[in-house]
Amino acid sequence: MFSKACKYAIRAVLYLAVHSSPENKVGVKAIAEDLQVPKHFLAKILQQLSRDQLISSVKGPNGGFYMADENLNVPMEKIIKSFDGMEVFTSCILGLPVCSAENPCPLHVQAFAYREGLYYQLQHQSIREMADRVKLQELKL
Repeated sequence: MFSKACKYAIRAVLYLAVHSSPENKVGVKAIAEDLQVPKHFLAKILQQLSRDQLISSVKGPNGGFYMADENLNVPMEKIIKSFDGMEVFTSCILGLPVCSAENPCPLHVQAFAYREGLYYQLQHQSIREMADRVKLQELKL
């Protein structure tokens, strides 16, 4: 459902929320190794997240990426919007150009219910709340 860039962005944000702080910044190399994702692709993703103010960064020898309080309070949906836009929640799951309640594809009803539920959760769950679940339940990233 989400693009590869969006999936990596979600994982990177949650990784930073669990493993970083303003006093403990993390470099691209460490994040890429721990998440087992391509370093150069991840670097571009982290740059976009930083530009969109979804994560914080500091340049220089003691620099790196981290989550400030204001980053942690952002709803998860902002990450998806930053990479995939709202189309991921509105376009046809089968890729048909014309799919609606009046002209549904074979999976329209099921996909609509799934996407609406997921979108609601992402709108109403902050990065902090999801990261807390990752820590508490020891979920994999």
